Amino acid sequence: MPYRAPVSEIVFCLEKIVGYDRVAATERFSEATPETVAAMLTEAGRICEEVLAPLNRAGDLHPARLENGIVRTSPGFGDGWRAIAEAGFVALAADPDNGGLGMPMALTSGVNEMIASACLALQLAPLMSQGQIEALEHHASDELKAIYLPKLISGDWNATMNLTEPQAGSDVGALRTRAEPNGDGTYAITGQKIYISWGDNDFTENTVHLVLARLPGAPEGTRGISLFLVPKRLPDAAGNAGVANALKVVSLEHKMGLHGSPTCVMQYDGATGWMVGAEGGGMAAMFTMMNNARLGVGVHAFAVGEAAYQHALDYAAGRVQGRPMVAGGTGTILDHADVRRMLTGMRAELFAARAMSLDLAVAIDMAHATGDAAWAARAAFLTPIVKTYGSETGISVADTGIQVHGGMGFIEETGAAQFARDVRVTAIYEGTTGIQGMDLVGRKFADGGDAAFAILDEVAGTAEVAGNATLAETAEAVRAATQRMLALDLNDRFAGAVPFARAFALTLGGHYHLRAAMAEPGGPRARLAQSYLARQMAAVPGLLSEATAGAGDLYALSPDDLAA
Repeated sequence: MPYRAPVSEIVFCLEKIVGYDRVAATERFSEATPETVAAMLTEAGRICEEVLAPLNRAGDLHPARLENGIVRTSPGFGDGWRAIAEAGFVALAADPDNGGLGMPMALTSGVNEMIASACLALQLAPLMSQGQIEALEHHASDELKAIYLPKLISGDWNATMNLTEPQAGSDVGALRTRAEPNGDGTYAITGQKIYISWGDNDFTENTVHLVLARLPGAPEGTRGISLFLVPKRLPDAAGNAGVANALKVVSLEHKMGLHGSPTCVMQYDGATGWMVGAEGGGMAAMFTMMNNARLGVGVHAFAVGEAAYQHALDYAAGRVQGRPMVAGGTGTILDHADVRRMLTGMRAELFAARAMSLDLAVAIDMAHATGDAAWAARAAFLTPIVKTYGSETGISVADTGIQVHGGMGFIEETGAAQFARDVRVTAIYEGTTGIQGMDLVGRKFADGGDAAFAILDEVAGTAEVAGNATLAETAEAVRAATQRMLALDLNDRFAGAVPFARAFALTLGGHYHLRAAMAEPGGPRARLAQSYLARQMAAVPGLLSEATAGAGDLYALSPDDLAA
């Protein structure tokens, strides 16, 4: 079935739920009026429907492949990349001084959602470029910025980030890649990196890698890591892609999904690179890119869920089976209560995930535009929640989409399975669900819970205005659980981190749904909110009980007991 870009849903969330007008009222984003944003979202939606969505199945059936050291991409992906680049969608938020449009992250997030829904395998390429552009803007020398940013922003070149090594997954500090000074301001980079999304392609002139490596004599762990820019082709005197650098794609990973996205094993053999940021400051510089990517991956995940939902709804509306269970039924499986339960839950959680991601994007924009530390704290706190809830929602919705199809969902030709295969990695990308949860109850609680309590105050305010006791009681229960979590030892917090993050996210979802209901009282949004608060948010008490239970029972079984 054809993909329908949810432009009106994104605009509604921006205007009625997350207060985008505050962003447009700042001097920095004064040109990004609501009218301009709506127009750009409409154009992005058109490109997604007409150009990108038809590529999704082709990428799955005709994966990227490595031929004689050259990555050959899926049919039509080059045309899709050019459509994205020519519309300016590779780097909407980039600095206009370097060729960007200077648009807010709220717009970027909406555009990224639709591109990911249309073809996630391709959308990973602009996401990597967006993150690298931001990292270079913040940390690179003026000389590097002048050469690389215009090319990355235009889409003539694409970008990657290289963190993981075979022996160093989430423990990045265990990496072994070396950087030897060449004596001329450059460095010789040697080592191997794995899981490099879009590490090469056959439609851009150059691929620019950001690589974490260790200088001679650097201390162990993350304090000894520096960041280096290493291009596939070395720029010539005019700044164009010149001779090949000493790096290569060793192989492409054989993945469960996202077959159209080449995930590369990269080998660096004394490749020429330039340091980005300070010596030993690699993780700080890379986190600029990673935080961008964490929002992006959360958006990617529920975006795939949106496509899976549309696919399932279309199937249910045409699948005639059983006898009508309600007066005036259609004779399709839409008449059945359980199918309605699945579809309503899918739609309700997708709305919550979309609103949450845009709430985070607005906080990022306001922090950048005003320099207000409160906005930055809000953005930092919401980041792991958005990444976790977006990922888990996308996975759950895609899985439920298969269930709506019944037996046909397990048949590859219907396309339902591809959504589940493609989205599954989002709970692993850019820090697993567990790592995000631990970040939330660890680093993000370093303020004593101030950021959490500020957001819960806002939720309680919505409940009071709406006169909704369910949300008010839930917000108070999350507040009490937060206080209990703060009193726990760190490992006891970690044991409950994932359920706590989900409980907080579901409560935020109730806040967004009630705001939607108040914006359009008595309509479909109000009815959807009623269902969400009664069903999805009903899980919060159990999640909070698990979150605050500590780790004792998890260690009651020995490794031998677990193996028995």
